[in-house]
Amino acid sequence: MNKGQIILTLALGLFVASAAWAQGDEPSAPSPAPAFGPDYPVPTVSENPPISAIDQPSLEPHAAPESFLLPGLHFSESVDSNAGNTLGGSTVSPVTRGMGSLTLQKLWKNYAVAMDYIGGVVYYDQKGIGLQQLQQFDIDNRINWKRGQLAVRDSFSYLPEGNFGFEAYGGSGAYNSGLASLGSGMLGAAAFGGQTSSFNGGSGVSVGQVPRLTNLGLADIVENLTPKSSVTLSAGYGIVHFYGDLNSVTGGPANLAFVGSSEETVQVGYDRTLNPKDQVALSYGYQGFNFSTVGTAVHSHVLQAMYGHRISGRMDFTIGAGPQFTHISDVAYVCTFLGFPVPILPNDCPNIGGTLVGVPQNGNHVGVAGRVSLRYRFPKTSVSLSYDRFNTSGSGLFAGSRSDNVVLSAQRPLSRIWDIFSDVGYSRNSRLQAGGSTVNANNFTYFYAGAGLHRQFGRNFRGFVSYQFNDMSFDTSCPVLGTLLSSAGTVGCSNRSQRQVGSIGLDWTPRPIRLD
Repeated sequence: MNKGQIILTLALGLFVASAAWAQGDEPSAPSPAPAFGPDYPVPTVSENPPISAIDQPSLEPHAAPESFLLPGLHFSESVDSNAGNTLGGSTVSPVTRGMGSLTLQKLWKNYAVAMDYIGGVVYYDQKGIGLQQLQQFDIDNRINWKRGQLAVRDSFSYLPEGNFGFEAYGGSGAYNSGLASLGSGMLGAAAFGGQTSSFNGGSGVSVGQVPRLTNLGLADIVENLTPKSSVTLSAGYGIVHFYGDLNSVTGGPANLAFVGSSEETVQVGYDRTLNPKDQVALSYGYQGFNFSTVGTAVHSHVLQAMYGHRISGRMDFTIGAGPQFTHISDVAYVCTFLGFPVPILPNDCPNIGGTLVGVPQNGNHVGVAGRVSLRYRFPKTSVSLSYDRFNTSGSGLFAGSRSDNVVLSAQRPLSRIWDIFSDVGYSRNSRLQAGGSTVNANNFTYFYAGAGLHRQFGRNFRGFVSYQFNDMSFDTSCPVLGTLLSSAGTVGCSNRSQRQVGSIGLDWTPRPIRLD
């Protein structure tokens, strides 16, 4: 090296050092070697995933992901004013729950897996219900490469009630106390449809104590085309099957089965990052519902324009809206006697020697689908608000419905060991087709509101008390079998189910067991 090269090298070194000093930077110390664990980097947490994808960003940025195993035990006792969740019911009875949970998260260089299981029993101290089992299992697999990610997920549940309002767990407060873990654990991912409401494979709103099996599988791919653009592709298949009929709801002799369903969903999207905080996207989605009622199906095509604004660790706001094109394949069954239609219910047609005749009733509808999601983290208070408008399976009451769902939740610590929470939810469901429904109503609404307190007892125990009010109502005075049961004197007519639940419980969740 000659003298000129030496002078140039020294000048460049002085320039870099002076620039660092002017910006207040200090020379960085070499990174220490890890005390234990693998010698490859763990997957990073995506702080701003595409808004057309399923994942949501974490409101706890820079949280280092780790491999761990977390067991738990959960006990609660509730006083329920209408444990049977029947129309017009008002029998106060205790409900006891005992459950165990196990969460596993394991990370490799380019692969990650998370599993979450909750299982146990629920005892309703009421005639005709008794002991019920509760099972829920979620799994999330990720494969990462330089520009993208493949995620394969599945969510299975067997619950005695619906999942809107978390009644099977004793209310949303009991569920959020210590049971919801995978939804906020797997690299900041939203569990199964938290970001894309069209994947709604759950059984939704509940009426009566009717166990239901639900399974939803999803696969989605995110590929970054450039540093500012990406494409997403998601596909899912879900089923809902009910183990019971409306006898438990009405107390009458009718044997009307709840409507089971299967759903296929595909969504593709294109995302564009405008700046570090703002994104826009376009998406197309397809939904296909097939129902246990013969001849009924719903097919929907949804186009959406979306906008997202995110401040890392503080706010996540997403809004999307667009047209929804729905094609309905329906068969309405009419009872005929000697060739003439008879105005009675199809189930009673054989009693008079009549014949059921299927009348096709296909149709096309154009509507609006959309969603709004806002999560904000204040210095001490966390608030979450979401609104969704999509076609859904109908919660076993309709063979497809147009659903508007709103959920608002908030949580705030009061001290080092106390925190307070509140949850409010509202759902309106309007039937999409005339036939195939269990009830003769055109729409029903469901509302719940609850609040409670959490208290930490040492490192491993956490107690809670909560109260939740539920209200479900139909737009007709006698939605189930209507005037038939009323005139027969077998059951009174009611179009509303109200329920108040007070719960107290204890959760045992030790410190996570590190697996690295």
